Amino acid sequence: MSANIARDRLAVVVGVDRAVRALAPAAVALADGETVSSSDRGIFEIFGNPATASGAVVTDKTAMRVSAVYSCVSLIAGSIAQLPLPVYERLDEGRKRATHDYWWILNEQFGPAWAASTAWEFLIAQMLLRGDGIAYAIRNRGGKITGVIPWPRDRVTIVQQERTSPREPTRLQYTFHDSVGYFTVDQDDVIHIPGFGFNGVSSMSVIQWGARNGIGIAIQGDEHAGKFFSEGGKPEVAITAPNKMTPEMQEGFRDGWVKKYGGIQGNRRIPLILTEGLAVQELTMSAVDQQLLESRQWQVIDIARAFGVPPHMIGETTKASSFGTGIESMGIGFVKFTLGAHLKRIKDELNRKLFRTERFYVEHNVDGFMAGDSKAQAEYFSKALGGPGAQGWMYVNEVRRLKNLPSIPGGDTLYLPTTPAKPTDSKKDPDRTDDDDDPEASSART
Repeated sequence: MSANIARDRLAVVVGVDRAVRALAPAAVALADGETVSSSDRGIFEIFGNPATASGAVVTDKTAMRVSAVYSCVSLIAGSIAQLPLPVYERLDEGRKRATHDYWWILNEQFGPAWAASTAWEFLIAQMLLRGDGIAYAIRNRGGKITGVIPWPRDRVTIVQQERTSPREPTRLQYTFHDSVGYFTVDQDDVIHIPGFGFNGVSSMSVIQWGARNGIGIAIQGDEHAGKFFSEGGKPEVAITAPNKMTPEMQEGFRDGWVKKYGGIQGNRRIPLILTEGLAVQELTMSAVDQQLLESRQWQVIDIARAFGVPPHMIGETTKASSFGTGIESMGIGFVKFTLGAHLKRIKDELNRKLFRTERFYVEHNVDGFMAGDSKAQAEYFSKALGGPGAQGWMYVNEVRRLKNLPSIPGGDTLYLPTTPAKPTDSKKDPDRTDDDDDPEASSART
């Protein structure tokens, strides 16, 4: 029996030691004698995130419990994850879709445990919440990438390699660690998706810079609203009496009050009788007086602003209609101005780490997001294909591929008009007058 106890204790000690060793790289990220200012972002990694002015501690986990943050992160990450990422080959006269092994990794499967869509959602979420989305690129002996493993940002330590001159280019060194152990690799073996404000090592996190206080207020507002409604939506009150009450009378009154209003439901069918001239006086403001609902609504808009998301796309439509061309234009603006910056950083990182050549490159296909309704698409494709008097710039098979239709024979020929467009017959224009042909008459009329 004693041997079994000793063996169990040894197993616990070994497990604790492994856990400490797994966390070791994060603690040794500082060089000997190096100091960190209390205003530096690195202090967050050492001591954890301090509380905001509202009293709430904002981390990636607590922030995701706020519905507005969850909606913004899932919207941006999900939108990027569903975009096709084709591989192109540059040609002298343009480009063409290339058949490349990396297409399967980027669009279907990062690795055995990661489908491409879920991996992209994870990386973009890490970039939004922690500033950087980081993945380890597995290479074979020939240097070709055979798989990609997304890694939690808080389990990656980034340091600059030593330099002998300030003119020497900076190279980064990444240390990945988990419960099993850790390993260190050069930046060439890492896919690093930076967020806004990249300083050469790490980027700025939205929840720690743009929306930190807003998220803190939202967390406290949610907790306050939960407590308020768990108590039946009643403010705190005090009971005043014109005469002195004995301790027994006070205790009996408290018991009666708790039986009626205690808990979420209470026993509201039993009337509460106030005797001896007792009166009820509120000590706190009601939810309406505190403008609790208006404050929570404003926090949704504030958080959406920090993420660059139109509020109507996360369900805040009180100040905008959910229909009409205005909403459609804002959706297109979301693709251009919010997703566009993220897609450009992703494309640059993939092209310089995967190909290292001008011949091949990747680029997200956003045509599906930019397309309007069926009528607008029909007009666009009609002009793109060309017609009498107008030259086209798209093949029929190109349009069919965009609509997931098979190619047809002869569909790879560009339409070229054989006759010029007919001029408009001014004589048949009812709004045109004879003075339009006479500039002096037109000037005099003006």
